[in-house]
Formats: sequence, structure tokens, C-alpha cells
Amino acid sequence: MTAKKKTAARKRVTAKTTTASRSSAKAVPRAASKRARKSVLKDPAGGLTAAGRRAFNARDGSNLKPGVRGPADTPEKMRRKGSFLRRHFTTLRGPLLDEDGKPTRLALSAHAWGEPVPKTAAAAKKLADKGARLLERYQRAKKKTAA
Repeated sequence: MTAKKKTAARKRVTAKTTTASRSSAKAVPRAASKRARKSVLKDPAGGLTAAGRRAFNARDGSNLKPGVRGPADTPEKMRRKGSFLRRHFTTLRGPLLDEDGKPTRLALSAHAWGEPVPKTAAAAKKLADKGARLLERYQRAKKKTAA
């Protein structure tokens, strides 16, 4: 198939799907569409999606950023990741597993920051300790740049 034919075929498929989605969107009751929009704001793997952060920032006037997924190799990353781990896992605000044994959103939030999902209080304590170490490293790096 030539490039022109591929492009034309892609446009036809896109036109069909957008027309179908528009007509089906009108048929969905208002409450159901609001529920669907809310579910897009939360990432099922933990944390918020980019759309969720935008909605939260618009609603509260805040400046949420995505979690630090990789190594915390800069002072800002150390501070952000360390603060998150200490705040959420030093004193647990809820269970880590639900009654079916699946991780709760609290536990999944660690995954959004590139950490293993804690399943026990001991695993959560390890994450909190890691956060404390990151904050100590941040303080040392801050003193080094100030001196």
C-alpha cells in the first residue's frame, strides 16, 4: 500500500471513530460521563494522570508535579521524593491492602514514584527510612552549595 493510500485509510478510520464517539457521548447520561472523567484523572497504577494533576491545579491553584520515578540524583529530586516518602509512609493513614489482598491507592502511590509497592508495615517503614536518608542527603548537598 502506498503512503497516500495509508494516509487516506487512516483518515477514514479516524473520521468513523470520532463520529461514533460523538454520537455515543450524547447517549451517555450526565452522571455516567462525569464518573468516567473522574476515573481518567486517577492512574490505576497509582497516583494521578497528567489530566488529574491539571484538574487539581486548576481547582486548588496548586502546582502539582509528577512523581520522581528515577533515581533522586539532584537536590530537588531528593527533597521531593524524600518528603513524599516520609509524609506518606512514616505514619500510615490507612491500610496498604484491601480485604481482597489488593494494594490500596496509598500503597500504589509508591509505584507512581518509582518505588516498590509496600504490602506490610515493615515495607512501608523501609520506604519512610529511605525518605529520611534522601532528605539528609538533600541537606548535605544544600550546605555544600551554600559554602
